[in-house]
Amino acid sequence: MGSTRTRSESYFVFMNYDPQYERLRSDRNKRGAYELDLYLSRKHDELLESTLEPGSYKKTSSLVIVDGFAVEINENQANVLRSAKGVRVVEKNEVV
Repeated sequence: MGSTRTRSESYFVFMNYDPQYERLRSDRNKRGAYELDLYLSRKHDELLESTLEPGSYKKTSSLVIVDGFAVEINENQANVLRSAKGVRVVEKNEVV
């Protein structure tokens, strides 16, 4: 069998257009910011929980400005996320 990369690395996952995200993001008050943070954290957690094996990844942050998140996963998991519903782009965090 060929070798597969199982080492975890940092990836960014960016989501498709979401009208609920856009509505919450446009609410510029403190409550709106809290609701947006809560909504995105829950949305991103649910995607990971429904797509990847529990305990096999580590979400490091949700990115409110772009509806995305950073996660430590391996290359095979990145490929799984690329085909998940609602995911626009999955990119490895490369040092430039």
